[in-house]
Formats: sequence, structure tokens, C-alpha cells
Amino acid sequence: MIICVCKSVSDRSIHSAIHAGANSLEALQFECGVALCCGKCENAVFDILATHNSAGDTAIPISFHERAAA
Repeated sequence: MIICVCKSVSDRSIHSAIHAGANSLEALQFECGVALCCGKCENAVFDILATHNSAGDTAIPISFHERAAA
């Protein structure tokens, strides 16, 4: 199933990247290009990451960085 329509990234690609060590949104953005255009796939990517976290995978919790105002 396609998760990111903008970059044509499937759930299989995301799962493969996670198994290869991409264990955060930032890592998946770098590896797969997800959630970089419109951002509508971001929640689906978080759901996939959460599934791997609850399955006992060695994912690191996601951290958010606040941007400084210009």
C-alpha cells in the first residue's frame, strides 16, 4: 500500500527501512523521503513506527525539536 503519495513510498519500503535501522521520522525522511512534501503521510508513518515499537523492535522514541522563531 502506498503511504506517501508525493514520493510513492509503500509501507513495505518503510518497514524495510525500519528493519535496516531507520527508527525515527527523521531517519525515514532521509531514507525514504516520506513526510517531506505535503505531510499528510506523517501520521501513517508514526503508526508504522509505533507498531514496530510495540512489537519489541529496537526503535528509539521519536523526539521533536522546536523551531526558533525568525
